[in-house]
Amino acid sequence: MTAALFSRGKGRRAAAAVGAVTLGLVALTACDKPTPLATVTVGSTSKTTEATKGCYTDGKALEEKKWRACLNREGARTLTVHSGEKVRVGVDPEIAESGWTLVAGGRVVVDDTKATYRSFDSDLLFVRQDETGQLIPLKEVTLTVVEAGESGPKGLWHFNLKQES
Repeated sequence: MTAALFSRGKGRRAAAAVGAVTLGLVALTACDKPTPLATVTVGSTSKTTEATKGCYTDGKALEEKKWRACLNREGARTLTVHSGEKVRVGVDPEIAESGWTLVAGGRVVVDDTKATYRSFDSDLLFVRQDETGQLIPLKEVTLTVVEAGESGPKGLWHFNLKQES
């Protein structure tokens, strides 16, 4: 009798284990594969993010219409920057290997670098050039990391920067 109860208990444990594994696999298939990361640091504050949703296709080039639309997106992460402060941008080696461009407020700040890290004076980022060539100061800017690809950008990472005096 005890053997029968024990074997039933084993069966229940085995069924529970199979159920847990199945549930885990279902949960994993529902998740997106993580993208490479980009990080922006200002002072002692760092914000790290994956590629902006809809702006990464697992290392393949984005369609032109899609990446152009992605350029105008805002970031999910916001950092406050004081005038004259350094802004540091770091990318995963996978992004650096492809090459990347940094865009601030629609203006290219760094074009096609293969470094994993760059730093900038924040005052360089918070300006926009108008049609006449005049520089216009900005209080907020979207900083975008664009991963290069042979036939177009592979991914975009967005951060919001807000300047305080």
